[in-house]
Amino acid sequence: MRTLSLALLTGFTLGIIMPAWGADLDYGVLRGSDYEPEVQIIDWNGVYFGGHGGYSSATAGFKNAYTPLVSNALRYSTAESSFNASSLLASRGGTMEGASYGAFAGFNYQFDETVIGVEADYTRFDRTASTQDHISRFKVGSDGYLETVSLTGAATARIEDYGTIRARGGYAIGNFLPYITGGLAIGRVHTEQSVAIQDYGYDTIAYKANQALTTGNPVAVKNFGYTANGFDPNNPEAGTAATQVVRTAKTKTMSGFVLGGGLEFALTSNILLRAEYQYVMLNDFQQSAANRIAINTVRAGAAVKF
Repeated sequence: MRTLSLALLTGFTLGIIMPAWGADLDYGVLRGSDYEPEVQIIDWNGVYFGGHGGYSSATAGFKNAYTPLVSNALRYSTAESSFNASSLLASRGGTMEGASYGAFAGFNYQFDETVIGVEADYTRFDRTASTQDHISRFKVGSDGYLETVSLTGAATARIEDYGTIRARGGYAIGNFLPYITGGLAIGRVHTEQSVAIQDYGYDTIAYKANQALTTGNPVAVKNFGYTANGFDPNNPEAGTAATQVVRTAKTKTMSGFVLGGGLEFALTSNILLRAEYQYVMLNDFQQSAANRIAINTVRAGAAVKF
């Protein structure tokens, strides 16, 4: 009887104590947090606009920068027929670099992680590239004249501004959107070219005859291309040649293409930051001076998306 009573008392006591112990256990330690932190999902769809600023470096090609000017100025002269003067000056390339800035706007369409869109931008650059060359040639012609042709050329190209319209394609990775882009470009370029021309000579036959003369009167030494009172018949090499300067200037529109890529970061669902590289090639299909301009740009930007 005592044994049965002890067994019943023990079972009753355990029935009360064990649930109390179980209530004190922190099961959260074993099963983890009651909830997972919310992951923000970026929706890249929508219209956006913003501004950009960066650094640009450009190279201008000056094909035929001087030829039209010289050939027109000397078209009826022995300088062109004997020296082919219009082809003497070399048209070298020039470089320019500096800060650039502007604005952009576009539209994104997203399906799954792929994002495609269209974007247009405007960039103000306003930098100038220049080139110059100098050359002199002389020879004695069949008529006995020693003719000298001296040319000094200079050319500049200033990129005022340019714009692009591009397609974009990227792949969304959380808040990041790496992308590539490409399309059409158009820019305004102001060009100037000038050539200082000296074309002068004298009759070496008459000059030498006078130098050998011991009696009698010297003959007149015919000459051309000198300034007034700039020719000394007794010392022609010390003469002062006249200079003719021809120049032209114009602002023209050049078109081409643009390629690039970048990385966009969604700071929030509506605030976008980006870093981007662009390569722009502008061509003048009339093949005049500054016929090709290549622009490399690295820049950062920020935009608001709706």
